[in-house]
Amino acid sequence: MKKLWLSLLVASMGTLALSGCGSDAAGKNGEVVVYNWGEYIDPDVITDFEEETGIKVIYDEFETNEIMYPKVEAGASAYDVVCPSDYMIQKMIDNDLLAKLDFEKLPNAKANIGAQYWEQSKGFDQTNEYSVPYCWGTVGILYNKTMVTDPVDSWDILWNEKYADNILMQDSVRDAFMVALKRNGASMNSTDPAELAAARDELIAQKPLVQAYVIDQVRDKMIGNEAALGVIYSGEAIYTQRENPDLEYVIPKEGTNVWIDSWVIPKNAPNMDNAHAFIDYMCRPEVALKNFDYITYSTPNDAARELIEDEDIKNSPIAFPDLSQYNNLETFSYLGDEGDELYNEMWKDVKSE
Repeated sequence: MKKLWLSLLVASMGTLALSGCGSDAAGKNGEVVVYNWGEYIDPDVITDFEEETGIKVIYDEFETNEIMYPKVEAGASAYDVVCPSDYMIQKMIDNDLLAKLDFEKLPNAKANIGAQYWEQSKGFDQTNEYSVPYCWGTVGILYNKTMVTDPVDSWDILWNEKYADNILMQDSVRDAFMVALKRNGASMNSTDPAELAAARDELIAQKPLVQAYVIDQVRDKMIGNEAALGVIYSGEAIYTQRENPDLEYVIPKEGTNVWIDSWVIPKNAPNMDNAHAFIDYMCRPEVALKNFDYITYSTPNDAARELIEDEDIKNSPIAFPDLSQYNNLETFSYLGDEGDELYNEMWKDVKSE
């Protein structure tokens, strides 16, 4: 697909530049080194930013928060801008890895990001000093209407033997345990050993039914009718529905994760001014809209949402759900080193069975 090819091209160019093998020198106004999720920005936005500012963007990608964190912590690559998720931002703040932002240099962030997203961010950035919301959404079940004959309103269906070898689970410790914990009526931030053991046992029992533990591949497999059910992020669900009209997305009745990914600046960033310029550029309404159109993840930029011409998308219950209609919604919290270790040990038990 063109979108995937472009993203891989951007990633490979960024990796070359980071390793010192890139052919382009820094721009006339220096450079900014960005570390972001795969397929999480419109490549044209990077080009437009470089042309307007004269700042060269050196771009690198990661697949999970857990891959990103040790690279930033080690400081081997001096990133200027990173886009972690909520709980990982909290961990980075707690471990003194992030710089406080200068909001005088971020007028678009102050003007355009909705108040509700700043409020939600206080769950991991208590004073709103370290992060600027970039994308948000929910986690739910994507299912194929031609392959699933049962009602889909509960996480329970992912344990239904009828769909053996047709179920896709997220290959992520927190996301996988979220599903099992919520199914059992527990908090997805639980550190209770008994609740986690019960969730682990549920995941082990489910494993024979699971076709694959995947991350980005859930999207392509569902589009291609290779599975009947998959745990997916809401932004990916929007994209899949464009490609395959037989797919539907639901938030299970037991509740789920409402997440925010945000821009942050590491404390050791060598290009602080350029980092602020990049983040503020991302918060322009027309730029945020361009990224939304490309990646299909919900934007917290209220001014950008007002620019959406398609009323069905602007009012989409997947892209912009009324969260007051759902119960037991939570945002991931950082659980501390002991909590991380507990989850990781139990995840090893699941994967090794």
